[in-house]
Amino acid sequence: MNWEQLLSLKRFGDTEKRYRAKQDETRLGFEVDFDRIIFSSAFRSLQDKTQVIPLSETDFVHTRLTHSLEVSVVGRSIGRRVGKVILERHPKLVELGYTFNDFGAIVAAASVTHDIGNPPFGHSGEKAIGEYFKTGNGLKFKEELSEKEYQDLIDFEGNANGLKILTESREGISGGVRLSYATLGAFLKYPKESLPKKPTKHIVDKKYGFFQSEKEAFLDIANELGLKVKSNTNDISFYRHPLAYLVEAADDICYTIIDFEDGINLGLIEEEFALEYLIKLVKDTIDTQKYHVLQHTKDRISYLRALAINTLINEAVEIFLKNEEAILKGSFDKSLLDKCKYEAQINDILKISIKKIYKSKEVVEKEVAGYKIIADLLDVFVNALNNTYLNKASNYDTLVINLLPKEYKRESKEMYNRIMQVCSYVSKMSDSYAIRLHKKLKGNLI
Repeated sequence: MNWEQLLSLKRFGDTEKRYRAKQDETRLGFEVDFDRIIFSSAFRSLQDKTQVIPLSETDFVHTRLTHSLEVSVVGRSIGRRVGKVILERHPKLVELGYTFNDFGAIVAAASVTHDIGNPPFGHSGEKAIGEYFKTGNGLKFKEELSEKEYQDLIDFEGNANGLKILTESREGISGGVRLSYATLGAFLKYPKESLPKKPTKHIVDKKYGFFQSEKEAFLDIANELGLKVKSNTNDISFYRHPLAYLVEAADDICYTIIDFEDGINLGLIEEEFALEYLIKLVKDTIDTQKYHVLQHTKDRISYLRALAINTLINEAVEIFLKNEEAILKGSFDKSLLDKCKYEAQINDILKISIKKIYKSKEVVEKEVAGYKIIADLLDVFVNALNNTYLNKASNYDTLVINLLPKEYKRESKEMYNRIMQVCSYVSKMSDSYAIRLHKKLKGNLI
């Protein structure tokens, strides 16, 4: 892979090549990407989607939106620092007009979109959709789907759904949000289809990154960017865009440290744990005198969090630059933080977060409710859409269809496309909206 091709400014529908040197420096294409995402309805819905604690009644716990913004800030810093060195190593990029800010803008834009495809109720929402088709009422559709189409559904993946949101055309709008291909490439952490499932231990095979419905769009992006083909069969699989490693690192840094911080502020994790686990990350940079002057737990934890994030940013930058050649060749097979000297400390933090936060009673109770809500919503809307297509719609089905926004009422001969329309609709719901709609469908108007 080569950087000139990887930094493509192309957008869906372009008929002419976009050159970096001809860009308006006051309105850069990569910065336009960030703006378009921020103003999209899919991004706004993240303000009411679970990050760690579902439907928390406190005002300081992160939602998917605040988490995504923080990841983009960290990603921008990492991208700029990496970009500065990449330009020194590849001076032709400077001649073409690229700056280190371009790297920061691409990573920031891709980072702010990284959770845009996540359904309501966190990662349990993905599993709830998958289990509806694997063991629930959706199993009856299996025989009408191809093997890969069915795999898309039973392993419903927020990353693939994110690409769908960002690229899917609808009436009057071609190419979805129309981001630059460089940003879309950095967004694609898992540039493969749903089958074969985890064929290797390489990081790119951990999950999948596009549904069968977005196969053509994905291939267009991968070919434009010159991503290196990984699969030696007819199954589609590529190695990552290098900047996807930076997006992943920014996300890993934020959820590791900030979810831990949320757990402490909620009282789920004792402050002593923060000292025990975070101090190992910040021991070289902490100002102990400043730390002991801070009177409130929240302020002390905030100080440690800032130092820890900065430490891990430095690590991510160093590891990426040290392994640039391997990353461009596709032979770097782990996440950046899996290679860092603080891997043991990070794993310790994650273990205590899983035990004290992710498996806390409050989280589990609301995840259980989310399973039921999502299954019921899928059942009602998938059946209504299919019955309407087969001219078997009941009066109830007709009323349900009227609840669907116009863009989800498209007629399709393919069962897969009809099901994906409903999955897309449900996945874009906020937690609260899904709960309210579920109540109404169950006859509760209060």
